[in-house]
Amino acid sequence: MHLVYPAVLAALLFCTGIYGVLARRNAILVLMSVELMLNAVNLNLVAFDVWLSRTAEEKLHSGQALTLFTIAIAAAEIGIGLAIVLAVYRARGTSDIDKLRDTTEGHETDGPNGNHGPDDNGDDNDSGNDNGPQPPTAKKAEATA
Repeated sequence: MHLVYPAVLAALLFCTGIYGVLARRNAILVLMSVELMLNAVNLNLVAFDVWLSRTAEEKLHSGQALTLFTIAIAAAEIGIGLAIVLAVYRARGTSDIDKLRDTTEGHETDGPNGNHGPDDNGDDNDSGNDNGPQPPTAKKAEATA
């Protein structure tokens, strides 16, 4: 088999992965697109390893060994990535990447004038009154309710 076939397939897989990373808004679909790109790299590693081992008559298959390392790294990446996505989903209620711009805890999305919520004093407690900052116990009770 010619080297062109797996190389073209790998290029198509990689371009599909890039499109998925750039166009998707769901974090899980972005992780799947990253996996497509890693699989394209793995396909190239194995194809070039087979092609070079035929021409050089060597017995060491370094491309296939690198592919095993890449698979191990991809498995770790997807495990950690899914754990982060699930933690963010539990905290925020969405996995939409555009809505996760503000990653600091306690801030809601900015209003039309750049304020942080219903009260415009900027103290991050959205109780609706402008009596100043509340004691920590009131914020804690408000957070658990």
